[in-house]
Amino acid sequence: MARVLVIDDEPDVRWLIRMSLERAGHEVLDAEDGLRGIALAMKQRPEVIVLDLMMPVMDGYGVLDELAKDPRTASVPVVVLSAKAIPDEADRVTAAGARRFLEKPFDPDELAAELAELLQPS
Repeated sequence: MARVLVIDDEPDVRWLIRMSLERAGHEVLDAEDGLRGIALAMKQRPEVIVLDLMMPVMDGYGVLDELAKDPRTASVPVVVLSAKAIPDEADRVTAAGARRFLEKPFDPDELAAELAELLQPS
């Protein structure tokens, strides 16, 4: 179906997302921090990115900024997953370039549905 890049510092979260999305037929790549995620996005050209906000090395906002600057990744849709329960966080991440925001803990089926919607031809 699609190549999905998961950028999250929590190994258990990456594993859960991988299992869920591979079951749905997607190819899943993953990175444990923002810098590695950006490098993988530039090299592998995913069709969608699932991104955590709170990570070491570079947070999700830094990743969104870097992805937006590069023509190879600027149009790749990003779904942000975060445990950061701050009012208006969804508005803040969409203003930073993300297409969707889901709070942790999340429903893997909901994530798969969001990705399916984002991958529909316009």
